[in-house]
Amino acid sequence: MKTAKAVNLGVLFLLEIGVLAAVAYWGFGVVDTGRFLLAVLGPGLLGWLWGLFGSPRARFKLHGAARVAFETLWFGTGVVALYAAGRHTWALAFAVVCVLSKTLAHVRGDGETAVTD
Repeated sequence: MKTAKAVNLGVLFLLEIGVLAAVAYWGFGVVDTGRFLLAVLGPGLLGWLWGLFGSPRARFKLHGAARVAFETLWFGTGVVALYAAGRHTWALAFAVVCVLSKTLAHVRGDGETAVTD
């Protein structure tokens, strides 16, 4: 079971990075002027928010409903960015993998402290 937990944590990490990549992809393709700014500032802002609220060493630890809301917005941002960039199939696949992986983490009790165990 430790292997399954480790694999799921790896998937969750890749999904977290995937959100940043999706926002950068959307930002780069959104408009001709300012695309570089959106492609850099969007993921930068999200990374800063993750550091404040979502990471294992977050300055402001969220628990319960606040944590669920934050993660829903976080992963939802990646889904919306892919959809807005015209990658509808990728957005759906990303959403499905997010829901499955987060559900598995919750059911197994990996939850918020999974990385620090």
